Amino acid sequence: MAPTKGLEVNGLSVQFGGLKAVSNLSLAVQHGELIGLIGPNGAGKTTVFNALTGFCRPNSGTIIFDGHDITHKPPHFVAQFGVARTFQNIRLFKDLSVLDNLKIAYHQNFGYSILGGILRIPLYHQEEAKVIEESVRILDLVNLTEHRQVKAGNLAYGNQRKLEIARALVMKPKLLLLDEPAAGMNPFETRELVKLIREIQESFDLTVFLIEHDMSLVMNLCKRIYVLDYGLLIASGGVDEVRNDPRVIEAYLGEDAPWQS
Repeated sequence: MAPTKGLEVNGLSVQFGGLKAVSNLSLAVQHGELIGLIGPNGAGKTTVFNALTGFCRPNSGTIIFDGHDITHKPPHFVAQFGVARTFQNIRLFKDLSVLDNLKIAYHQNFGYSILGGILRIPLYHQEEAKVIEESVRILDLVNLTEHRQVKAGNLAYGNQRKLEIARALVMKPKLLLLDEPAAGMNPFETRELVKLIREIQESFDLTVFLIEHDMSLVMNLCKRIYVLDYGLLIASGGVDEVRNDPRVIEAYLGEDAPWQS
């Protein structure tokens, strides 16, 4: 049987001391989908992404990506299988240029060895030219080409968010995990982000799984949504199905059910 393309999570649980951050979570994201993961603050959403990408170890359950078991693999191993992510708190190399941030992310695709880099063999120069060409192409896609020599820390906040996405794209992912990509953005920047996510999904033939509190973004982008509350999956399905689910409305009562307006 051929490996299933996409992400399969079965019975995933993550516990920190006596706190169960995620409890017996099962979900599936098929190749080419754009899926949302929502829930109140503290629901366990980022913990799910950390488990998927090797930043924390699940206590139980399995994570299968493209037929490969990545459950207890370290982040660099997960990345090699085509899973890339952004973070809720921006993690750029702020003292390096925009272009250098992308070149560092590209390192896992280099075809030469460390010794080859030290000796500056012909392959080194070929690969360096290739990474610059690919990086500029991606910077053009996210409208950051003119800022490529600017220090990442000097970019406007919205552009730093774009750079994080660009850096993930340089890794040539099959699955892109976006952790609150619109956090801190104004309405105009959020609308631009929606367009960008759609464009990169099509251009790179990506599967996209995102966490987001901005319900207008989620409802505009995602075909299916999973909802967590206190680490438990309380609902899943299409946009209309989820937005009208009484358990979901109840979970968001303290936040005035943001999609109901």
